[in-house]
Amino acid sequence: MTSNVSTPEEYIKELPEDRIEVISKLRDVINKNLPKGFVEGMGYGMLSYHIPHSVYPDGYHCTPELPLPFINLASQKNFVAIYHMGIYANKEILNWFTAEYPKHCKRKLDMGKSCIRFKKIDDIPYELIGQLTSKISAQEWIDIYETRIKKSSR
Repeated sequence: MTSNVSTPEEYIKELPEDRIEVISKLRDVINKNLPKGFVEGMGYGMLSYHIPHSVYPDGYHCTPELPLPFINLASQKNFVAIYHMGIYANKEILNWFTAEYPKHCKRKLDMGKSCIRFKKIDDIPYELIGQLTSKISAQEWIDIYETRIKKSSR
């Protein structure tokens, strides 16, 4: 579900009752493990964890007026989604995550390029999401973004 609200608190308030606790817990885990340099806000109608323009003035190459995205968290119609750009851009992080996932979760991994989907909200590997969140520093993300994403889009 995308939203037009301006704060994470407003986003959570408008969620269906069964999603409030899950999104709130994921938000807490991400915020607890988020390296310095990233900030929480709203982006693309979802909770956003990004590098602000004050740190990376260029913003996102597709939409430079937006800050550089790193993680987004959303309650979609049929699942809860975490969009983690590090998984998309860094094969080592992807390999680590896909190897660790079965150790933390009973269900098969449901994933796209950067999207991790949780259709069964009773089996979310919160500890693993915390570890994933902490794997890339803000400066590492900027370096990865500039060499693997921004450079290839030119």
